[in-house]
Amino acid sequence: MAKPKDNPNYKVVAENRRARFDYAIEDDLECGIILEGSEVKSLRQGNANIAESYATVDNGELWLVNSYVAPYEQARTFGHEERRRRKLLVSRKELARLWNETQRKGMTLVPLVLYFNHRGIAKIKIGIAKGKKTHDKRETAAKRDWNRQKQRLLKEHG
Repeated sequence: MAKPKDNPNYKVVAENRRARFDYAIEDDLECGIILEGSEVKSLRQGNANIAESYATVDNGELWLVNSYVAPYEQARTFGHEERRRRKLLVSRKELARLWNETQRKGMTLVPLVLYFNHRGIAKIKIGIAKGKKTHDKRETAAKRDWNRQKQRLLKEHG
């Protein structure tokens, strides 16, 4: 997602960089996320981690499981639970599509990036992914290395 240059509201909070290495992302979807006040304040400071988390469809609702939002120091009394399940907001049509996709063999919902959009609203991008085998990961790494080397050679001789 391209960052708008002059927009002060847009900010990437957490990114799951291993997701594209461990999974083949087939499609992605932007979701809203229900947060408590202290969670939003903590996210604004950039204190979150979505690396070990995943999304699941449960009882007709989409949930983000095992995501970490650090406690907000100034909200000691009315703080939040760091690893609670957070509800994600999608349309009924999208929810049905996600449920159908996850019923297929090997498909899972992986959070890719947690950010504040141009209006300052917290959003999370979910990828519909299939787990890669070890040989697929090696192949991806080899392609990446070859592209780097190709760019280096073109730069030297170009």
